[in-house]
Amino acid sequence: MLSAIQDLMKPPAGMAFDFSQPAGEPALAPADGVSWRIFANPVALFVGGVTAVLLELAEPSVRSGVWDHSSFQRDPQNRLKRTGFAAMMTVYGPRSAAEKLIAHVVRMHGHVQGTTPDGTAYHANDPRLLDWVHATATFGFSAAYHHYAHRLTLEETDAAFAEGASSARLYGAVNAPRSWTEWETLLATTAPGLEGSDVLADFVRIMAQAQILPAPLRWLQRLLVRAAVQITPEPVRSLPQLRGRGLRFGEATLVRALARAAALAPLGDTPPAQAARRLAGAARRG
Repeated sequence: MLSAIQDLMKPPAGMAFDFSQPAGEPALAPADGVSWRIFANPVALFVGGVTAVLLELAEPSVRSGVWDHSSFQRDPQNRLKRTGFAAMMTVYGPRSAAEKLIAHVVRMHGHVQGTTPDGTAYHANDPRLLDWVHATATFGFSAAYHHYAHRLTLEETDAAFAEGASSARLYGAVNAPRSWTEWETLLATTAPGLEGSDVLADFVRIMAQAQILPAPLRWLQRLLVRAAVQITPEPVRSLPQLRGRGLRFGEATLVRALARAAALAPLGDTPPAQAARRLAGAARRG
């Protein structure tokens, strides 16, 4: 069961990358930081990623950019794996490779523009939208880890936001929150413009039904989607498309058991393990 979720951490087809090289090169996120712990937990990664997208799709301009210009509707599994690979590279990849990948994403985003259904113009490289996307990702992953894997102190939560500052700047999110307080301020400022939509309902349906986990584990996939809805903050959690779609009685205990078991399970040859070898090899030579 855990190995099936762990497989989502591996690079998608055609994007193989050896995170163990070059020896000694640091990542954008510190190896002794909170982010390395959070992203090593596949349950927190899946749940937090869904929570982040729920928040992103509630913002009209981000929603149009994501839904109208990505392959998510056609091929959700590979789209999720590519997004997960980018997250793995940002946290665990050698700095030079992470910078190269982010620069490529920024160039691709340069072509993503249009208008929302109400006629508002948007551009994917708009710093305001980038701040929201980066912030929701940090919130989603840290909140999932906090609620289901291991409680984070306020200082550790602040660190999770601060550790993403380097990658945020490279993406163009120049005012992304660097602490929990700054996240709460951004959420309060953005909240009046957040809204429900058919797209939000479609996303929840796709995440529950798509062939992301093997068919015998589709019940687990649906459980983790509900766990993501459960930790989505207001006002988004109360939108009609999400109302009543959180965890049922007793399910939080099961999700916590899965997340804590994942933290104890061997990492296998995943990006976190490879990155640890990359830095350990240099330490031994030193």
